[in-house]
Amino acid sequence: MTSWATRFRLRQYALASLWIVPLFGLVLGVALAGAASAAEGASWLPKTWNYSASTASSVLSSVVGAMIALLGFVVTIGVLVIQQATGTLSPRYMRLWYRDRLQKAVLATFTGTFSFAYTLLRSIETGSVPNLGVTLAGIAVSASLLLLLIYLNRFTHNLRPVAIADIVGRQGEQVLDHAAARLRSSAVSDDGAPGTPGPVTRIRTERGGVIQAFDAPGMVALAARHDCVLVLAASVGDFVPPSGTLVEIHGGTSAPDPRHVTGLLALGPERTIEQDPAFALRILVDIAIRALSPAVNDPTTAVQVLNHIEAFLYAVGHAGTRSHYLLADDRGRARLVLPGRPWETYLELAVTEIRDYGATSVQICRRLRALLEGLIATLPAECGPALRTELRLLDDAVEREFADAPSHAIALTPDPQGIGGRHRQDAPPDASPPGEPGP
Repeated sequence: MTSWATRFRLRQYALASLWIVPLFGLVLGVALAGAASAAEGASWLPKTWNYSASTASSVLSSVVGAMIALLGFVVTIGVLVIQQATGTLSPRYMRLWYRDRLQKAVLATFTGTFSFAYTLLRSIETGSVPNLGVTLAGIAVSASLLLLLIYLNRFTHNLRPVAIADIVGRQGEQVLDHAAARLRSSAVSDDGAPGTPGPVTRIRTERGGVIQAFDAPGMVALAARHDCVLVLAASVGDFVPPSGTLVEIHGGTSAPDPRHVTGLLALGPERTIEQDPAFALRILVDIAIRALSPAVNDPTTAVQVLNHIEAFLYAVGHAGTRSHYLLADDRGRARLVLPGRPWETYLELAVTEIRDYGATSVQICRRLRALLEGLIATLPAECGPALRTELRLLDDAVEREFADAPSHAIALTPDPQGIGGRHRQDAPPDASPPGEPGP
């Protein structure tokens, strides 16, 4: 029986694969061609669907060639996406782009139409023409072209940095909401790490890797079965070196099988977003700091990405993240200790690098100040100290970079658009007196 970690890695491979769904389309095309040939000659088929052998052969040959050409076109678009992602976006975004369902549907439609037409082409004889199949091939080509147009429309609109930031931010918020709901259903309150008596056994990894995900219900059930407490030594997204500790086993009436324990944690070469909302924030910050690099010099894009970072931080602040969590079994006994990311960690990840790389930009300084002051006004009070600390660090950066008083004052002004927006502390303008024009 395969372990949970193996099944997780297989799911990740299937989701990121660009050949599995097109392969199903290829097989389905062959099956549909056989079904169309079997239905040939039915009385309900219109007489106008009759074709000569030469016409049918020409049509199907054209369909086969067109599908091969369109497949090459989509592959070319994929290469352009890779170049765009590695050049001006974040290479880590590619892991999400590989999972695009529309792209896989387009490839499956092309391969299916190709195999359908090619299978019918082999069955054409002088006295036997697959009339129904030729007509269906034409319909399949029309559907393929329509999907291609939809794909191109989505490709051209969603490859902009701001559009990608919106997609990544929404996915991160969904993962965060899912994790918060799961923890609320099984977490118990505590005043620190559990003081479980008994010996401590450390489970180590042989090859090392990044912790991509873990099976929390499975680990809780395993700990309850052996009457022990499992403590994860690293967070999801952390790299564990070879021979590094993965799990600590505290107490217990019997020792769990180390292979069973490690089979509940998936290690891989890079982070995934499934249980790691901070990875989404990492991608957003990457896009912003690339826009601030001297080679790109596009602070406006960084300001727009900060809009989505602010929305993500708002969700984190209301989620009530903690430094660690205790998950309990059905009887309410703590069984699993998970390291978490407190609010301060998310905030530091969100603003530190952008502040460092954008300290010379008036736009970035003003937008960051508006972000921090806006979060102070809207988030719970416990989030305030970390936000005020970041405001002081921003003040220090402005003090270093803007020596003259006018520029210093401008850089200290909060502006949700960086430059050109109404200041958040400004009151709405009063209505114009009767008889006088408005602004």
